[in-house]
Amino acid sequence: MLRLVKITLILVALVGFAGRAAAQGVPVARDGGAATPAQGVAATPPMGWNSYNCFGSAVHEDEVKANADYMAAYLRPYGWQYVVVDFLWAYDNPPGSVIGNPFQKRLQDGSYIPWLAMDRWGRLTPDVNKFPSAFGGKGFTALAAYVHGLGLKFGIHVMRGIPRQAVWARSPVLGADGVTADMIADTASTCDWMNHMYGLDMTRPGAQAYLNSLLNLYAAWGVDFIKVDDIARPYRAAEIEGYRKAIAHCGRPIVLSVSPGATPPADSAHVAANANMWRMADDFWDNWKEIVGMIGYARQWQGRGGPGHWPDCDMIQLGKLSKRGPVGPERYSRFTEDEAYTHMTFWCIYRSPLMLGGNLPENRPFELALFTNDEVLAVDQLGVDPRELSADDGMLVWYSGVPGSQDKYVAFFNLNDVPANIEVPLSRLGFAGGVAVRDLWRKEDIGTFRKTYNRLIAPHGAALFRFSGR
Repeated sequence: MLRLVKITLILVALVGFAGRAAAQGVPVARDGGAATPAQGVAATPPMGWNSYNCFGSAVHEDEVKANADYMAAYLRPYGWQYVVVDFLWAYDNPPGSVIGNPFQKRLQDGSYIPWLAMDRWGRLTPDVNKFPSAFGGKGFTALAAYVHGLGLKFGIHVMRGIPRQAVWARSPVLGADGVTADMIADTASTCDWMNHMYGLDMTRPGAQAYLNSLLNLYAAWGVDFIKVDDIARPYRAAEIEGYRKAIAHCGRPIVLSVSPGATPPADSAHVAANANMWRMADDFWDNWKEIVGMIGYARQWQGRGGPGHWPDCDMIQLGKLSKRGPVGPERYSRFTEDEAYTHMTFWCIYRSPLMLGGNLPENRPFELALFTNDEVLAVDQLGVDPRELSADDGMLVWYSGVPGSQDKYVAFFNLNDVPANIEVPLSRLGFAGGVAVRDLWRKEDIGTFRKTYNRLIAPHGAALFRFSGR
């Protein structure tokens, strides 16, 4: 049972940045247009928790609640709000099933085993062995209400398209008289690593109606966030538009996250107009080389994020991981402390969505401190137009603006295996005179500097500052 403790909250800065973010405003996409993201959500990068990195395809309702309880008690005051159930919630995961298995076999009559939980309209529903409150056709209604009761928001992962078993069963499409699942499926459009679904042929009558029926169902459950998988690589423009239209049609503000990457940069305008966040790379895990690789992906997308549309560095690989798969043994993150600071610092200076991947109740004081530094989180939520200033022999400097001022957020990264002294000419950041430097991780003022500022950075380490002109 989660032991609750009293927390002294540092709310002044957070209330300020939350209010300013809300004031930015995001235009709402109309059902027929493609100029802005649907519903005007995600004015700042979404912050929350996702079940995949610690529970794989086998999270259970009580574990979701435990993570929601932790978030409400410790993290919600700092802006964390989404609780997302990932991957295969319609499947029972019997003993011996792992992600590498195909999960379904086709019988001679064309049906599939195991039969996923599905309603008569070909829409997947939660497996009641994993989510007992779904019994009786209630779906995620009770779990979403529990999460909402904690002052948080609820999300789910879905695979794009329509279940193959719905196609086999010729399930009727709600809202499209005379149309059945087999009439809208694109049976040549399949996922390379999961054989549950067919893609949708969005040119066929009834395809949009099917997606509308899905989002109407999710809205009725109380869903605030959907992560749609197998849709950004290869890039499925018509289906992404279909989900955006369905969100607008359902009338509930819902964040649309598309996955996995690498999303093609050539499609940057389209994805920014239709999704609220998109993966820049394939699944990110707790290996140093993957941080280095993610910075490379981020360079391709710098300048393309903003209110309502955010390039996504993927989930934060800190805390207790892989308790029930999906990659490697159960463990605390393999990142060293210096690498963990680099991980959090880059995600924040870049303004990536922040989705925690570890099992929150098993966080240690170190993880809790990383996730509750209000000055660091403000960089993610408030920074303006993050850019790389320099990259010299593994020594990187990134910066972003501070709203309502000439100040700059500045991050130093040492990607080398030995300590490195990183120096930045203040004129390159637009400062003509003295600059006061504050260390945001340490929450301390360093002093006033002229012309240059330098810091010795540990191997694989980082530092994060606020520079203020004097």
